[in-house]
Amino acid sequence: MARSVLNGALIWATTLVAFVAADTCETVENRTAISVLKPASIDYTTEQTQYWSTYSGDLKPSCILEPETTEEVAAIVSILHENNETFAIKSGGHNPNNYFASVNGGPLISTKKLNEINFDANSETVRVGPGNRWDEVGEQLDATGYTVVGGRIGNVGVGGYLLGAGLSFMSTEYGWAANSVVEFTVVLANASIVTASETSHPDLYMVLKGGGNNFGIVTSYVLQAYPQGDIWGGNLEFDATPENTAALLTAVRNFTENYPDQKAGIIMTAERTLSTLLDIWVLFLYYNGPEPPQGVFDSFLAIGPTINTCKTQRYSALLSGNNWAVVKGSVYTIGTETIPLPSKENGPEIMQAIFDHWVNVSDTAKFVPGLIASIAFQPMPKEIAEIAQTKGGDMLDLDDSIDRIVVELDYSFYYKSDYDQIDLTMRATYDGIADIVKSYQQSSALPSGVYLPLFMNDCFYPQDYFGRLRPEKLQLAQKVQAEVDPDGFWKERTGGFKIPSA
Repeated sequence: MARSVLNGALIWATTLVAFVAADTCETVENRTAISVLKPASIDYTTEQTQYWSTYSGDLKPSCILEPETTEEVAAIVSILHENNETFAIKSGGHNPNNYFASVNGGPLISTKKLNEINFDANSETVRVGPGNRWDEVGEQLDATGYTVVGGRIGNVGVGGYLLGAGLSFMSTEYGWAANSVVEFTVVLANASIVTASETSHPDLYMVLKGGGNNFGIVTSYVLQAYPQGDIWGGNLEFDATPENTAALLTAVRNFTENYPDQKAGIIMTAERTLSTLLDIWVLFLYYNGPEPPQGVFDSFLAIGPTINTCKTQRYSALLSGNNWAVVKGSVYTIGTETIPLPSKENGPEIMQAIFDHWVNVSDTAKFVPGLIASIAFQPMPKEIAEIAQTKGGDMLDLDDSIDRIVVELDYSFYYKSDYDQIDLTMRATYDGIADIVKSYQQSSALPSGVYLPLFMNDCFYPQDYFGRLRPEKLQLAQKVQAEVDPDGFWKERTGGFKIPSA
């Protein structure tokens, strides 16, 4: 009898959950003309494959909503207020943190059809929808002779990238990508539509430049455009011998401190599987011109790459060419740490210590099926901070007192069942890098008392992004959140990096 009652209760609960989960989907379908993709459809299944991490794609939304206008997004937000479902908003699906752009059991709002790309030659701006990917934006702008500051890999989506500030090949010329946003169109928690700019809702405008998805759904961005012709770029590949590793770590340190040309950009990554089955360095190079002047990348080229794909090409072709780095079919995790640039004297020891720590921690997970461990050294020279400030600033609010390096960490692997182990591996990797920095600061080998915020786009889900910002920026985020979302709609109903309570 007890089992029968229990089974009946479970059936009732399951039915109730299914009913609640379907509520937004059914209401949107009944009241609006918005496209609603249902789990049994081919389009639904296809859309769920458009995530970088297969784990995010394995989460099953109750439906996928595809609004085509800002007003339709507002209608969805209004309907969501009629229930308590969790939901998610997806641009390109590149963020691998589960529930940030993915959801299980609630509706997924896909911005796929918010895909306008409209260039205005008079104002030299481009209105871009969050449903675009950066290679699509580049291809559309090729014929205009202009470009915008955007992602370094073409497959990355516009929306999440810009709300996380966005690090670009062009950042030493133009700052964070968010520094070139002229205007945001935003659907707020109360379903109202506002534009945020320097002159309209300026506080909201500021917090959207690196504040994530805490304030509304951005349905379009007006971006400053910049003249651009052919560019030069591609990849260099090196065997990760001890000699090459030491030389490359020295080269990227020197490159960051003595930045040779603001038109140059670089990401220096190491990749490993099964300790040494794959053990290489891959560099992503960019120069805003047909050929880099002599001396710009010479310190890297002199080390002797085994592969060199760098050539003169269109910017959109470079971004599409970098899509090889988005390997489908694996679970991904991403994490980060920011380090102060060590001096020339201490650089070899400190850079090697960070690299060796990554090697040692990644080795603890080397037998996880399909594991690929990656570390990227991303220069953050003073020039970026200077440019960002001249363009009005952003949430990261870097000062130009020191050079920095943003370290990106990635672990990819085949099976969800290994996620808990890799979760611990990722935490051990970035926590260990932070400990190395603190140790060298205590010995005065690194400067202490310096500001080291985290880069949101590279953060692992438990990292304290807002806690690492300047106190005044955190307070601004709390103030604006209280004004535009007093009931905690975004905070309670969807994922992402959350603003701590005041």
